Amino acid sequence: MKSTSFFCSIAISVFLLACTSDQSKTSRITEDFNFNWQFHYGDTKKEQIRSLSNENWENVRLPHDWSIAQEFTQEKTAGATGFLPGGIGWYRKKFNMPVTSANKLTWIQFDGVYSNSEVWINGHYLGKHPYGYTPFAYELTKYLKYDQPNLISVKVDRSAYIDCRWYPGSGIYRNVKLVTKSKTHIPQWGVFVSTPKVTKEKAVVAINSTITNQTSETQRVVIKSTVYHDGVKIKNVQDTIKIEPNSSRDKIQETNIETPYLWDMENPNMYQLVSEIMIDNIVVDSFETPFGIRSFSFDKDKGFFLNGKQTLIKGVCIHHDGGLVGSAVPRGVWKRRLQNLKEAGCNAIRTAHNPPSAEFLDLCDQMGFLVQDEAFDEWDNPKDKSHNYNQIEASPLTTGYTEHFSKWSSQDIKSMVLRDRNHPSVIMWSIGNEIEWTYPRYGESTGYWGKNKVGDVNYYWDEPPLSIDQVKDNFNKGKKGKHILATTAKRLSKSVKAIDTTRPITANLTIPTVSNFSGYADALDIVGLSYRQSVYDYVHRNYPEKVFLGTENWAKYHEWKHVLDKEYIAGIFLWTGIDYMGESREWPIRGSNSGLLDFAGFKKPAFHMFKSLWSDDPHIFITTQLVDKSPYVWQESKKTLIEKTPNWAARQKWGWHEVNEHWNYKKGEDIVVEVYTNQPEVTLFLNDTPLGTKKLKDQNDHILKWLVPYRQGKLTAKSKVTKIESSITTAQELARVAIKVDKENLKANGYDVAHIQIQLEDKNGNPIQNNDKEVVFHIDGDAKLLGIDNGGREVLEKHQSNRVKTSKGKTLLIIQSNLNEAMINIKATCDTIDSKVLQVQIQDLQKE
Repeated sequence: MKSTSFFCSIAISVFLLACTSDQSKTSRITEDFNFNWQFHYGDTKKEQIRSLSNENWENVRLPHDWSIAQEFTQEKTAGATGFLPGGIGWYRKKFNMPVTSANKLTWIQFDGVYSNSEVWINGHYLGKHPYGYTPFAYELTKYLKYDQPNLISVKVDRSAYIDCRWYPGSGIYRNVKLVTKSKTHIPQWGVFVSTPKVTKEKAVVAINSTITNQTSETQRVVIKSTVYHDGVKIKNVQDTIKIEPNSSRDKIQETNIETPYLWDMENPNMYQLVSEIMIDNIVVDSFETPFGIRSFSFDKDKGFFLNGKQTLIKGVCIHHDGGLVGSAVPRGVWKRRLQNLKEAGCNAIRTAHNPPSAEFLDLCDQMGFLVQDEAFDEWDNPKDKSHNYNQIEASPLTTGYTEHFSKWSSQDIKSMVLRDRNHPSVIMWSIGNEIEWTYPRYGESTGYWGKNKVGDVNYYWDEPPLSIDQVKDNFNKGKKGKHILATTAKRLSKSVKAIDTTRPITANLTIPTVSNFSGYADALDIVGLSYRQSVYDYVHRNYPEKVFLGTENWAKYHEWKHVLDKEYIAGIFLWTGIDYMGESREWPIRGSNSGLLDFAGFKKPAFHMFKSLWSDDPHIFITTQLVDKSPYVWQESKKTLIEKTPNWAARQKWGWHEVNEHWNYKKGEDIVVEVYTNQPEVTLFLNDTPLGTKKLKDQNDHILKWLVPYRQGKLTAKSKVTKIESSITTAQELARVAIKVDKENLKANGYDVAHIQIQLEDKNGNPIQNNDKEVVFHIDGDAKLLGIDNGGREVLEKHQSNRVKTSKGKTLLIIQSNLNEAMINIKATCDTIDSKVLQVQIQDLQKE
């Protein structure tokens, strides 16, 4: 089965362009509206937006995050949001509209603005959108001027800079489009494609289209829906309908696709649906919808099935920042990060804890990731911004989405579902994350905490200490509070199902002991469990009719072992796939280091552990540590390493224990060597001297361990089965600055990015990972410096710089193309040593 190529998109685009050749008659014009904006940091009076001199404005292109461009500081910031400032910012853009658009409708579409945005066109107020993660749009038509300048103005208010528990960014940080279309048209998100019946032999494709008539006359329209694959027309279906003035109609069409190319993680085949609206044989609107053909289901006893095949969900949670680029993450940055996760065997993403960008989901479709699309971290009651727990009283600086939740949440979750429902990658909707902490009665009823606590019972490792009847009794006696969690959950679930019933609804639950009987779980199709491996058997035993899934889990072997041992648990989502900014409690720690990848997207030891668990590719990775800093001691009687604390490995939670990736110590020091592998047995060598063979079946933590007195040289781990090996070598003094790039050719489109990586090396090319130094980059040419990131947690320097201290001897630079052809020359200097000059060619799109 082959994957869809990009030639299909090109072919369809040519078709749509042909439809728009006569703008006075035919289809829509969708303009990339990201360029030629101006930005002003700080508040100003609305009437001054036109008159402020250009000196007060910075020229920017979107997506744009103003917080990431500033200095890390403790002044007017907080660790919860990454020690970067918030504030208020204004955006403005002048643009012309042609007279040919005067009889059409024009909309501006924002994919995300963080947060509390307000928009004006030519001084006319269009509205406010509080939530920073959902898309929204405004019609501009009646306020536009033609063949003369128009001014769009956007105010973004993040003066409450401790408004959430992680780094959100600030500004218009996602894409903006200007859409001009006929008064008879398909509205935004007006096409829904589903595949209700799928086999290898045939798929039924159901197309639900909304057509809007904003004219004063009844319109007789033809809706034609054509399916393409790889640029080849597969099927089409058309119908004629009448639409009354100033009204909309839905039309459901079906077509069959013989021997379909199914979408799955290995072969993410995509189809394209082109929808045309015709009046009197003239195409007045046309729209393309990518979609995939697949079937899936969850079974309460057998787990998850994709296209009829039982499949384990090997998932990770991901926050929406991209390290040095903040929340304005270019597509190429996400692609590199997702490719690295794919290499580890990861096949699923949970978008913790808010809807991602449309561009992110496009990549998940194309690269073959399953997605749990999540909506909210807070509901009726706010969380304190350092923990998940209830915030008794919100200060002005910590005011978040809870202030708007009752009014906006149904609309926002509908916007998420409407925008994302055509993505084959999306297999479930999540309505909330760890919500129970913020409602009374839930925690105190369980026996884990408070006045009802039983002995030394542990929430993470023990089943509930009270019977269900005892917990119910405690719950029913407790004070309810202003809001009822189950009522809110049912309202949100109803909002989702009003739009899409083809996917299950879930939420990430922390107190299923209560939620399974309180009514909360009744609002869900899948009960997600957050760090609750201890109750897997308990919930399956007591609630056998429900489907359970690990939706937030430690990146530890013991979490995955539960999935392998319990068929009814379909998989897990590790916290997290990538280190993220925010959720920090001490300066100068910028964020959480719980990821498989670090802030720069570099692979960490936990990555290699899970590659050994999730990937079929033979893999070996070596780490080392002084025995005194390790979790182990040497047991002389058995000639083996044992845990200092009994059962230590089975009780590990967030983060990976401290290990090194080098072989540089003092002579004679006792070193613990850990090997992460999927090979059944491995032999360790030091300078070709065998140090013994270890077998995975003998380990309870999936880690092979040796105690080795340190000597300089080469440490090698060899598989006895596949003959693969991995080694690390004692590094000498700095002699080389190795430089490499992931892309040598960029498109001159203002979006394309190149990742330039530096590694300090000795004269023999061995990486130096135990002696960090400052590296200075020299960049010559017409490209945008997005910044530098060494991947470490401690950051004092701003990212938009050309110098940084390495971490483990390496660092990352990202550049982005501008709109001009150019040859970019890049080199790096450390001490007096220069790297080679690396060249990146930026090519004009018109000359490809």
